[in-house]
Amino acid sequence: MEHTPHIVSDVMTQTVVAIGQEARFKEIVETMEQWKVSALPVLAGEGRVVGVVSEADLLPKEEFRESDPSRLEELRRLDDVRKAGAVTAGELMSAPAIVVHADATLAQAARTMARESVKRLPVVDVEGMLQGIVSRGDLLKVFLRSDDDLAREIREDIIGHLFTVSREDLEVTVAEGVVTLSGRLRDTSLVPVAARLVRAVEGVVDVTFDVTGPATARPGPPVVGPQS
Repeated sequence: MEHTPHIVSDVMTQTVVAIGQEARFKEIVETMEQWKVSALPVLAGEGRVVGVVSEADLLPKEEFRESDPSRLEELRRLDDVRKAGAVTAGELMSAPAIVVHADATLAQAARTMARESVKRLPVVDVEGMLQGIVSRGDLLKVFLRSDDDLAREIREDIIGHLFTVSREDLEVTVAEGVVTLSGRLRDTSLVPVAARLVRAVEGVVDVTFDVTGPATARPGPPVVGPQS
């Protein structure tokens, strides 16, 4: 895996199952079951993403099957009540679709998912055409990087540029994604900078330091001049 920062195109799934706006309710359920997915992008024209249908969009039909919603429920959950009577993807979908571009960083994609409370994002080009899909699981793939890979990137891209010290002065070790920087530094004021840069490396879980400042010269024995 290349050095950070990684972008969405590095981890997204390019083969995406999608449906048109006229897809019927049962077809949507069958497609989800066949492909073992919990949401489907809804396309218009030649592939422009206009919405997403998820399992949550389909559940109101089952939820309100045995009884009609109360007046209070109708007022509080207008969208769900509407979806309970919907039969096509165009009626069921959440729109406009929350999307991301392929060149977005993984951090940007993660923030969008968190802000919008979604588990996946269709990946589109500048014209809104579907290119792939990225899920929470895809964003976590960076934590599969090996400890050796992380240590190599940190040594080459951070330590080698930020500190003018040899590997013997500042050692980088990584265990289960946790980075430890140990040794002696001439300028310990750079520690917060190093911590921020190391944490920005995709796949790093945490960083700890075991460093000391420059050694101070011990005073030698007093020099005794010639006796007169």
